[in-house]
Amino acid sequence: MVRTVDPEKHAAKRRAILDAAAGCFARDGFEKTSTADICRAAEISSGSLFHYFPSKRAVFVGIFEADTDDNEELLAAAAEMADPWEGVLAVVAQLTSPLALPGVVRLILEAAAQAARDPEFAELIRGNDDRMRTGLAGLVDHGVRTGRFSPALAPADAGNWIVALVDALLSRASLDPELDVEHEQAVLRQLLTRILGPSE
Repeated sequence: MVRTVDPEKHAAKRRAILDAAAGCFARDGFEKTSTADICRAAEISSGSLFHYFPSKRAVFVGIFEADTDDNEELLAAAAEMADPWEGVLAVVAQLTSPLALPGVVRLILEAAAQAARDPEFAELIRGNDDRMRTGLAGLVDHGVRTGRFSPALAPADAGNWIVALVDALLSRASLDPELDVEHEQAVLRQLLTRILGPSE
């Protein structure tokens, strides 16, 4: 008898492994994290881990592939909002809120280090970044065409600068563990107001 796989249960288990592994990579880094560490954190056997992922690298890459899916859903939801300004704010809030968690900052820094050693992984990170810039540019373009935003900046330039400002906040968070993320988010919103000039 052929055993059928429940796609939802399979996806949920895969995501649980990624979440557990993310904590390991954030704490110990990619090189020092072993598959045994991941198995202990996810409370699974090594056989179960390799059923979902062929290697430790595949687990690490999977974390950021999941980010790709999450960001695409985020951008799609923002594009459906009636007000493009609220869409931009929703995207920025989602990107910056996790920075209050030290583990997230450490994981992103570890991804940057791994990208320097792994060209294929670096391409994944660049692709995620490009899609975010393009998605934000689309939101800005919609806002300009509907008169919600000032046309002072080209949408592509505005998208690039929004991502640059989010990256700057990440850099601050990596250097200052006591950073008040909520305050910095409020400052970022003020900067976005200057950049996009949303109409009342």
